[in-house]
Amino acid sequence: MPDQILDAHTSDPKLMGWMEGLPPPPDKRLAWARADHMRFPTHRYAYAHMREFLPTVRVSRGQGPVWQLPMALRDDIDAVRFNSLDDGRELTWAESLAVNFTDAVLVIHKGTIVYERYFGVTRPDSTHIAFSVTKSFIGTLAEMLIAEGRLDPSAPMADLIPELNGSGFADATLRQVMDMTTALDFSEEYTDPNSGIGAMSNALGLTPRMPGYKGPTDVYAYLPTIGKAGTHGERFTYRTCNTEVLGWLIARTEGKRLDRVLSERIWQPLGMEQDADFLIDSSGMPFAGGGLNPCLRDMARFGETMRLGGVGNGAQAIASAAVSACREGGHPDRFAPAGYAFIPGGAYSSQWWIMGGNHGVFSARGIHGQAIWIDPVAEVTIARFGSHPTAANAAMDPTSLPAFRAVAEHLMRG
Repeated sequence: MPDQILDAHTSDPKLMGWMEGLPPPPDKRLAWARADHMRFPTHRYAYAHMREFLPTVRVSRGQGPVWQLPMALRDDIDAVRFNSLDDGRELTWAESLAVNFTDAVLVIHKGTIVYERYFGVTRPDSTHIAFSVTKSFIGTLAEMLIAEGRLDPSAPMADLIPELNGSGFADATLRQVMDMTTALDFSEEYTDPNSGIGAMSNALGLTPRMPGYKGPTDVYAYLPTIGKAGTHGERFTYRTCNTEVLGWLIARTEGKRLDRVLSERIWQPLGMEQDADFLIDSSGMPFAGGGLNPCLRDMARFGETMRLGGVGNGAQAIASAAVSACREGGHPDRFAPAGYAFIPGGAYSSQWWIMGGNHGVFSARGIHGQAIWIDPVAEVTIARFGSHPTAANAAMDPTSLPAFRAVAEHLMRG
């Protein structure tokens, strides 16, 4: 029925039959020209097949051996219970997976995979768009360059990227860009096509542009057009354009495109098991703010490395100083005015979310349910892909954050 309200089960892309058949019937074919990859329910297929809709480059895992993660699956996690943060209703972990339109989820405890599930068209070997989880990879790369003395976090962006002279970024410091305390004329309103994120999407070519569009057609051209609005450094405001500037700076500092930097600095040293896909614009610039498409286990490997202070695949793969800056930086007083009701005492540091509380939890978060959730005290790392109908995390946090915490506490108890 056209007016049917779809849940996680009735919108399952395999049940829907998207792109099935040789050839698929016309009513089951999906297309970039209709933005099928960015709207519900068709995005439930597309998020695990983004290279079919948009140009990508490969983040190579290289030729080295895979970092083998031991596995000892447990049968007691599905029954873990918790109360949602909005209406207090009780849910099990298993019930929360459907509530949050989970596509895949994996739990590591003390270095061992104890839980792994795939739904719909997502498989262990398939890539899935990570959206803004990408930002945390980029922030970590920047902290690695800072730890090596190759970037100065106090430097103004106009000195680092001369093309930004005259833009709102010009007198912002690198640290302010990394922690998103810049003051910019840019709105991150996903439902408004005229917002800053809408304009950046047009520059990226993420979705079809309106007829007659005459704006920037790549991100390099778009970023210098963003103006200033206020005083840098006063408060946290989440804006994806900060990460695009950061990706540009990393690439220029390394003298190579961001996909190669990510391959050489993280993918190969960590012994990832699959190449990742990275969405690019018309200039070949990877979408640093949300374009990475890894497989789930590789996303978990990165999270586990961050939990272990940068040790992954048997070596110090990421500088411990870089990991500490991501995990322990940020300013709760600058974060609080942003009004994240479900992250009390939180902060934002180097493109990572600091979740508050006494476990030192930090997280990478992306729209529609993408997440890496790391609890150092419980020795737990959780990686999740999702395709929730609503983009903003506020729709999932009430039933995601307490679920993650409940599983971590359950595993701590043995």
